[in-house]
Amino acid sequence: MTEDNKRASGTEVDLEDMVASTDSGARKPAGVPGKLLVSIAAAWSLFQLWIASPIPFMLGFGVFNATEARSIHLAFALFLAYMAYPALQRSPRDRIPIQDWVLAAAAAFCGAYMFIFYEQLAQRPGAPILQDVIVGIIGILLLLEATRRALGPPLMIVALVFLIYSLAGPWMPGILAHGGVSLYGLINHQWLTTQGVFGIALGVSTSFVFLFVLFGALLDKAGAGNYFIKVAFSLLGHYKGGPAKAAVVASGMTGLISGSSIANVVTTGTFTVPMMKRVGFPAEKAGAVEVASSVNGQIMPPVMGAAAFLMVEYVGISYVEVIKHAFLPALISYIALIYIVHLEALKANMQGLESSNPPKPLVRKVIGFLGGLLLMMITALVVYYGLGWLKPVLGDATPWVVAVVLAAIYVGLLKLAAGYPELELDDPNEPVYTLPQTRPTVMVGLQYILPVIVLIWCLMVERLSPGLSAFWATVFMVFIMLTQRPITSIFRGRSNMTADIHEGILDLWDGLVTGARNMIGIGIATATAGIIVGAVSQTGVGLVLADVVEILSMGNLMLILLLTAVLSLILGMGLPTTANYIVVSALLAPVIVQLGEQSGLLVPLIAVHLFVFYFGIMADVTPPVGLASFAAAAVSGGDPIRTGFQAFYYSLRTAALPFLFIFNTDLLLIDVTFLQGILIFVVSTIAMLIFAAATQGFMIARSRWYESILLLLVAFTLFRPGFWMDMIHDPYREVPPAQFVEALGNAEEDTTLRLQVSGLDAYGDPMTTYMTLPVPEGETGQERLENLGLELIIEEERAVVDMVAFGSQAADMGFDFDQEIIQVQAPVDRWTKEWMWIPAFVVFGLVVMLQRRRRDRSAAPARA
Repeated sequence: MTEDNKRASGTEVDLEDMVASTDSGARKPAGVPGKLLVSIAAAWSLFQLWIASPIPFMLGFGVFNATEARSIHLAFALFLAYMAYPALQRSPRDRIPIQDWVLAAAAAFCGAYMFIFYEQLAQRPGAPILQDVIVGIIGILLLLEATRRALGPPLMIVALVFLIYSLAGPWMPGILAHGGVSLYGLINHQWLTTQGVFGIALGVSTSFVFLFVLFGALLDKAGAGNYFIKVAFSLLGHYKGGPAKAAVVASGMTGLISGSSIANVVTTGTFTVPMMKRVGFPAEKAGAVEVASSVNGQIMPPVMGAAAFLMVEYVGISYVEVIKHAFLPALISYIALIYIVHLEALKANMQGLESSNPPKPLVRKVIGFLGGLLLMMITALVVYYGLGWLKPVLGDATPWVVAVVLAAIYVGLLKLAAGYPELELDDPNEPVYTLPQTRPTVMVGLQYILPVIVLIWCLMVERLSPGLSAFWATVFMVFIMLTQRPITSIFRGRSNMTADIHEGILDLWDGLVTGARNMIGIGIATATAGIIVGAVSQTGVGLVLADVVEILSMGNLMLILLLTAVLSLILGMGLPTTANYIVVSALLAPVIVQLGEQSGLLVPLIAVHLFVFYFGIMADVTPPVGLASFAAAAVSGGDPIRTGFQAFYYSLRTAALPFLFIFNTDLLLIDVTFLQGILIFVVSTIAMLIFAAATQGFMIARSRWYESILLLLVAFTLFRPGFWMDMIHDPYREVPPAQFVEALGNAEEDTTLRLQVSGLDAYGDPMTTYMTLPVPEGETGQERLENLGLELIIEEERAVVDMVAFGSQAADMGFDFDQEIIQVQAPVDRWTKEWMWIPAFVVFGLVVMLQRRRRDRSAAPARA
């Protein structure tokens, strides 16, 4: 027993070291240096709250522009990186060596250089003096060293390769050669402008990401992490394989507030993995379930991984749009993982843990669930339309009235919680574990959901920026942390006001420090990834890479998608998710869109960026270097490589989704109505469950090989019915280019024409591309053409662009003078692609019938 306890405590120490070394820094110095480290971390959090708030603009003091804010942000990140991350494995963890103090101060000065000398630099744009260049060289070198410490050598090496490539352009072989960049030009581009280190990525880290990470840290410190785990166990723990299902839901809920796969694995895995092993899951499978569900936390809106905020800038759409497009695949993926766990439980005939809930008939359970759902919907409608009606009436007083109402609801929820026993942190190594009752568990922490509702409301309804939304949610979270203990104690009749407020302040301080320490790696990663993005823009290597990829893929879109996936996985073995996304999207996203256009498939940019994002997070799972798998193996006591392979096997559904939504953008809810969206969700969920059953080799009974193939075929058909329908009946008919105007006049409004256009690209090289042309309003073809802002010259069989109106729809689509329309495809009346679902469901019914018969046949002798 003593040995078990020793092993358990040793594992906990290893886990803490693993999370610290990857997320927040492994060094914990004592005395004054330790206090200074946490004070600077807390100061960073307070600075980020200050610049996100409207207070500086109200006071007319402490207003920083975007470049100054990025500079201060990087200065904090660099200083803390040298303070918190030891240089080597053998470096001291309990003190900070003198050389690290010097490096931290120098790095912070170089990082803040843009802020300190902002006016002087603004007066000499593009003309750096020797002082600028020296500071830039030292800054880049110190940034690379901070990257090595905080994130490991891979990202540092990749950034170094791009820096060398920028300088050594004339000596590069063949296609890779370029004119080269001078040292002054390189430093100016990378360190003194917003094209390199201080580019979009660091800007997003400064404006959005920090506040969301801080919000998550505060929510966790307030007790929400423990609450989510307890709720998941109380709801699902008693079902077949219940702890594993609870692990999926708990990790999904923790993923709402955490952007780190490894932290998610350790936070929830410490409790869920021992429970899974208790009901019969082998160590590797228990760890793999936790990895698969924790990694998926990064794709779960509303608080996705840091890379999701970068999409806002790179794709040029609002965060609400990103959430809308990402929501369906993430939800489908989680539902499928719960089903995979269910199949594992069925295969091994596992049971759940004993429930403490009083037994209820099924009818009462259903009525209770539907009643709760209906109450939530009615409340949401009342709040939405009630506020919509109150805003014009109350005017400027609306925020104050809403704040008072929110505070009243919060106090009411604390009054409700006070009637139930407090949630306690359980020891996962205890031999006996009783599931908590559902009702008391849910009721005791409802106040934790309020800040998430505030966040979603600000994002989705008020349409505030992500940064401002996170600010107001964080302010409310701070209010909760300071007041929840004193108010609950008063309601419980055992108030010790001073002690309760003191504990709340300590929790808040811990949250501020933890949020900042969790941001060190992200701040450093976005700055270093900026070097790579800067090199791409300065040398034009992106165009070279496009040519190389096109040659390798032979112009085949499927091959380039596979190449992109493999590159994301390889880079992801060493790069954090955010840096991986920045590098791959900067290099390959435009290439995929361009190749798609040339091959006739018009891929929306958001679909490509989500594709890269998905495979970036898959790297946390993939052996041999999936860090999340190593963390889960440390918790479960299993083999890390086998855990990684099992987790990758469970995550096949996450790997399949990106390919599916590239070819069927309905999954991203692009150009679909509300009812269509519901239908797509239902059918896609069924398809993903069938895909999960096929890959697991089990549905009702163990699948035969041909049944698995049929199930995969059914899943593919449900996901992409257009593939088969296009084979049966082409969706478009060819129209001679000279008859383009007539085809435009004959087409119905809200339909699209497909055009193949040839001309010269921005660099004067010949190019051929496809365009989708939405049919505009107008009575005749000529009128519609004018509404597009397009004038054509029809010469015999040719249609040549003569004029494109400035700022018109045609100009936005990329039409240009002297281009030739060489192919016109008009839509035809045909059956909708969804008819292909019928034969798919017939085949599925056949497989179900075969498996049922086989199950009944094998069960008959057992009953006899």
